[in-house]
Amino acid sequence: MNKGRDFDERKFAVFQKNEITEHLIYKNLSGRVRGVKNRRILSQIADDEMRHYNVWKTYTRQDFSPSLFKVWFYSVISMVFGFTFAIKLMENGEKRAHHLYSRIPGSFKEVNGIIRDEEEHEQALLMFLDEERLKYTGSIVFGLNDALVELLGVLAGLTFALQNTKFVALTASITGIAAALSMAASGYLSTKSDQGGKNPFIAALYTGLAYIVTLLLLIVPYLVFEDLFLSFGLSFFVFITIIGFFNYYISVARDLPFKSRFFEMVGLSFTVAALSFLAGYAIRFAFGIVM
Repeated sequence: MNKGRDFDERKFAVFQKNEITEHLIYKNLSGRVRGVKNRRILSQIADDEMRHYNVWKTYTRQDFSPSLFKVWFYSVISMVFGFTFAIKLMENGEKRAHHLYSRIPGSFKEVNGIIRDEEEHEQALLMFLDEERLKYTGSIVFGLNDALVELLGVLAGLTFALQNTKFVALTASITGIAAALSMAASGYLSTKSDQGGKNPFIAALYTGLAYIVTLLLLIVPYLVFEDLFLSFGLSFFVFITIIGFFNYYISVARDLPFKSRFFEMVGLSFTVAALSFLAGYAIRFAFGIVM
């Protein structure tokens, strides 16, 4: 057996292990997803992955165990962030596998069938992935974006104006809770007037919760530390982390660009924070507040 074929078979072993792992992941998800059609689609994909595993086995002549860590990882991801995000994240990994499949010599005819199956899987998944939490993504974005931009600006202004971390946290909390209730009410009214089929109460709940959670995360440094600028720096780090995570979530779940959305939001919020910082300094100077 020549070296080139040995190399191919080593790759086939990796492909084979991936297929049995994905078979188990899809099988687990099919048992937890809602809807008969959704369960049937995921069960069919799980069966196809097992068939692919057996195709690779004809070349490797070995059996492989699934990666239990990957199975656990995607199970946890699906429970925390929803099965839509978990499946799309896994499908992104499969796209990289497709690229490797395309480099396999044409003499391995079964590979073309596997590639066709994977393309059909992607189309089937796009047809049914419509989870409630994604349906209300707009409401979450509404609350999150507004909270990040407003609260970072409020914290920046208060940091210079009040010169006390506890006062900053208290004032920002009062301002944030009032703003969250206002945002929830706006979300309720806008959803109620919309004919999109969404529940206005749930939309308002998502909007308000997104705002409150963001508020809590941003004021924590002011409750823990006494140094104003350290607290603001840590809040800014939390702010960047939230933006990065949420935009990554949306980019995966909705197939949207990540970088442009991320830098646009960071730039907008940073501008608001800088102007608020200057306003806080001006107000402190105008009222004669001594550091």
